[in-house]
Amino acid sequence: MKRAVLSLSGGMDSTGLLINFLANDYKVSALSFDYGQKHKLELERLSDNLAYLKENGYEVEHTVLDVSQIGNLYNSALVSSDTDVPEGFYEQENMKLTVVPNRNMIFFSMIAGYALSIATKENCQVDIGLGVHSGDHAIYPDCRPEFYVEAMNAFKVGNWDSDLVSLKLPYLNGDKFTILQDTDANCVKLNLDFNTVLKNTNTSYAPDEKGRASGKTGSDVERILAFWQLGTQDPVEYVGGWDEVLENALKLQQEFQENK
Repeated sequence: MKRAVLSLSGGMDSTGLLINFLANDYKVSALSFDYGQKHKLELERLSDNLAYLKENGYEVEHTVLDVSQIGNLYNSALVSSDTDVPEGFYEQENMKLTVVPNRNMIFFSMIAGYALSIATKENCQVDIGLGVHSGDHAIYPDCRPEFYVEAMNAFKVGNWDSDLVSLKLPYLNGDKFTILQDTDANCVKLNLDFNTVLKNTNTSYAPDEKGRASGKTGSDVERILAFWQLGTQDPVEYVGGWDEVLENALKLQQEFQENK
């Protein structure tokens, strides 16, 4: 059986990645990170999804790492109590406020070390998987192809037996619509319910106390437009309801395109 270590946030992208790897017959070990994020709801939803997968015969080795002190040290709207999460279209300049400095390098380093440890212990090849995609390239430098080329180079230089570990980024040149299409097809392959899997995710950077997505942050808008492009309604609950958040997302998209 093929082996993989995934970075699993509980968001739509990494959940789609998990379903992709399971559909491709991998035994998956996954790391999640509590980094003081305001949207920690994603970890709760992830727990629900892992339970759903287990009920359907798909076991995932899963560990949550507590690096929550990042929330006290790093300057980002996702972790800083004195900075509000911005609203608007996901490629707008103000969305850079949601960048957590060096986040993906930190996560990649931990995942790569874990993957190498599994590889040497089990004497096997291990693939590292992350759900990064092109929709993030404009705002997040650590989601771009050149970042992962350099990260892998550093990993190879800094470790013995690094040839046992490879990097798999199946969505790197796709977007959230690509991820939804892939997840839909793989749910059919695995006999899983697409809506259940996606309902057990959180993409919003500003869910309310009831767990409802705001529909107004850049990550919300990107997700809403992906479901609209797929021709179906997002199964997660939004403040104001689906019709309202879809209208807002389409309006923001049009305004952004007109002002480019």
